[in-house]
Amino acid sequence: MASLKIDAEPAEVGLDAARLQRVDTHFQRYLDDGRLAGWSVAITRRGRVVHYSHAGVTDLDTGAPVTDDVLWRIYSMTKPVTSVAAMMLVERGLIDLNEPVSRFIPAFGDTRVYVAGSAGNPATVPATEPIRVWHLLTHTAGLTYGWHHAHAVDEIYRSRGFEFGTPRGVDLAGACDVWASWPLLFEPGSAWNYSVATDVLGRVVEVASGQPLDRFFADEITGPLGMTDTGFAAPEDELHRLPPVYTMTAEGLRPNAFFAGTGSRTPTMLSGGGGLVSTAGDYHRFTQMLLRGGELDGVRLLSPRTVAHMTRNHLPGNADLDTFGRRLFAESTNVGVGFGLGFSVVLDPVASKALTSVGEYAWGGMASTAFYIDPVEEITAMFFTQFVPSSTYPIRPQLRALVTQAVVD
Repeated sequence: MASLKIDAEPAEVGLDAARLQRVDTHFQRYLDDGRLAGWSVAITRRGRVVHYSHAGVTDLDTGAPVTDDVLWRIYSMTKPVTSVAAMMLVERGLIDLNEPVSRFIPAFGDTRVYVAGSAGNPATVPATEPIRVWHLLTHTAGLTYGWHHAHAVDEIYRSRGFEFGTPRGVDLAGACDVWASWPLLFEPGSAWNYSVATDVLGRVVEVASGQPLDRFFADEITGPLGMTDTGFAAPEDELHRLPPVYTMTAEGLRPNAFFAGTGSRTPTMLSGGGGLVSTAGDYHRFTQMLLRGGELDGVRLLSPRTVAHMTRNHLPGNADLDTFGRRLFAESTNVGVGFGLGFSVVLDPVASKALTSVGEYAWGGMASTAFYIDPVEEITAMFFTQFVPSSTYPIRPQLRALVTQAVVD
């Protein structure tokens, strides 16, 4: 297991220790009033771990405390891992960002775009622009998620069993072929919509590399980085490290049975968009690799220029998500925030009303996990818990504010 230990006093890297303690004080309130069962938070500056704490329990029934070795379902925090995988193949000349996805998945060679009608009888027209690899990385492909409940095409996904997963027995290749047969929400490149695009990207990685996604991750990313506890399922003899996913009910926090099986066995569908379980120590190594420009402890996954390219805003005209994105729920504001190749990217902290820096990049997961990297202040911060839906609490902006207010140099 990748260890994560405090290795610097806050003052050594320009942080005020008393102010940094406000992180724990604030999130303790989530436990005191029953909003969360437990959490872990880790903060680094200039590559030094200055804050790492746990509170509460992983299981309200057993009272098992949160510890270093908890295997968290990170859901959409898988997306940056898949994006890194794709960009590694770009660097090797096996993928070109401008290539049509149909080169790797032929079913995407004949896509159509929704123009009117119901989910049962949609009117469509042929797409004039092919879905390209960069559309997948930027969520501008015209794909969607069934759980959005915002469009007729979302309903098509839901009605076919693609809401918070895939129908039993459907693997990644099969899912991509099915999605390719359904209408796109819009012409590729014309809008932003959070979607299964990163799952499709995972299939592109499989085809381009000649390896299943789990094997590519293990051989090329998690193995080299020492992320030994990160994978698509907890080992059978380690299932006790996988906590329940909670949701709020009229009776208070209760385990959400729908998500109980996630991470407990290797899935048929290897979801590059949301399938990994990981520890705080493992994901810390991933964030440090990014902060260091693609390298950690002598292992280089990406060049610094590739990481810089990924963490720029790629939305046309330097638009933010508020103007270019579809109206969907968000855990934090979309104003002043763009999107790169696998990450949200802060364009204007004033417009976004966020205590952070221009260029901060981030993402989070459905069970309220979150991370961000501030390359200006050389800060990384991660928050782990298991609560759905993630839109319930403003954990992400609160984490940013609590960390940034502790910077005093």
